Amino acid sequence: MISSPKAYKRGAVLPSSNPFQRLAELLEGETPGLDPVVMTIGEPQHAIPDFTAEVLAENIGDFRRYPPINGTPEFRQAVAGWLDRRYRLGGTIDADHGVLPLNGSREGLSFGAIAARDQLDKGLDHPVVVLPNPFYQTYAAAAHVADARAVLLDAVPGNNFLPDLDNLDADLLDETVAFYIASPTNPEGYPADIAFWQRLIGLARKHRFYIFADECYSEIYRSDPPPGILEAARAMNTDFSNVIVLNSLSKRSNLAGLRCGFAAGDPVFLRKWAKFRGLAAPQVSLPAQAVAVRAYQDEAHVSENRRLYNEKFEAAERFLGPIMGSVTPEGGFFLWLNVGKWGDGVTVTKRLWRDIGVKVVPGGFLASDQSDGSNPGRDFIRIGLVAPLEQTEVALERMANWFGEQA
Repeated sequence: MISSPKAYKRGAVLPSSNPFQRLAELLEGETPGLDPVVMTIGEPQHAIPDFTAEVLAENIGDFRRYPPINGTPEFRQAVAGWLDRRYRLGGTIDADHGVLPLNGSREGLSFGAIAARDQLDKGLDHPVVVLPNPFYQTYAAAAHVADARAVLLDAVPGNNFLPDLDNLDADLLDETVAFYIASPTNPEGYPADIAFWQRLIGLARKHRFYIFADECYSEIYRSDPPPGILEAARAMNTDFSNVIVLNSLSKRSNLAGLRCGFAAGDPVFLRKWAKFRGLAAPQVSLPAQAVAVRAYQDEAHVSENRRLYNEKFEAAERFLGPIMGSVTPEGGFFLWLNVGKWGDGVTVTKRLWRDIGVKVVPGGFLASDQSDGSNPGRDFIRIGLVAPLEQTEVALERMANWFGEQA
């Protein structure tokens, strides 16, 4: 389903607060039935790379300096080199103008819609920003700060939890300045394939909008690396116009607190965006960029990180698979479980906490209601497999027993 309000109201799809604040209100006063196991926020708990402290110590004096807004040459080269190796880009990334450092991908996602609106200058009071539903809440915030009309595209199982591009109205796309999409999808964990990316790139170029491809879970996958949007553009034998990919060290390297990520792709857009960011955005510290240079040159810690997540997904299949069927997505570190058989996501969340002390997030808190009152996340819960294996197995066993008893 597509939701597009007839009358513009700023912030119409912006949640009143983030999912975790809403969850705290939902469970306020509720007592957990067993020792609590929290599986809500997607905050990595695996070890940070061994070299992190060493690199920070070597560069500690650079905390005195204001970093350049476009990053160090070493940072840009490291990111360009990693993208080239990961997606077989044949050296086509412009390391001087096609890479920018970000304070985590979230910062770039927040500012992206403003830059898209201003650079395209379509002459509309409230241009359109398209986002999937469910969505990472920052996408809605980006539409809000850009004073744009947010249009929600329901992400449903039949389409691998990706928006249906074939049902988009041409007039709507002509009014669009930014299209937000995550791959692997968040929270569901399914990647876009090359055909999807190329279809979206074609629409962006035809209707003049920018794609903000959130690929922060790109390195958390079960077996096959998910394709990226830059890879798809390269396969079209074209440049990276209208394409901006965002990623960070938060999930790949367990460095969420470092606040270091990047935007890469369309050099014309990024060159202009750097000027705007020089007025409005915080720079990334030089020591953080130095850690990133080292991190993007090392794959050993990434492989080990992925192995630990996959170990927990194997446990999830062992405990929950016999009750729910396969629960393992192709990417990411969340379980996105349809619990409609046991009640809506809010009801099940409260009962899991009260009965067995397991804290999860209702899927409806990660989506917005459509104009008809429907919510594509209503029958789901999200479970983060970020805790150590032993703790994760405790929670999974409790849930398996609970679901089995309530069936």
